[in-house]
Amino acid sequence: QVQLVESGGGLVQPGGSLRPSCAASGSIVSLNVMGWYRQAPGKQRELVATMTNGGSSNYADSVKGRFTISRDNAKNTVYLQMNSLKPEDTAVYYCHYKKVVLRIMYWGQGTQVTVSS
Repeated sequence: QVQLVESGGGLVQPGGSLRPSCAASGSIVSLNVMGWYRQAPGKQRELVATMTNGGSSNYADSVKGRFTISRDNAKNTVYLQMNSLKPEDTAVYYCHYKKVVLRIMYWGQGTQVTVSS
């Protein structure tokens, strides 16, 4: 099992920034992908950004140029720097961890991000 602990969500005004983080522990493997998905009320969960242990990243078109994903492999932690936040970014943000070889995914409990004036 892999446990994921998220922190850093909150309430921010439009145009503001947040930097949630997610720490993984437990049965960590070397070949993995960590990242973030989000789910707004009444909508399906969607990819925000992911990064492999080798540093390759992938972003949703809606966040390109505003969000930056990074990770510290020594700490098994992934970060999401969110700038120029918009009300449509409001959602519960879920951290995920994927074991590439076994194709098993784990999810965090979610952290609420609310963008509102």
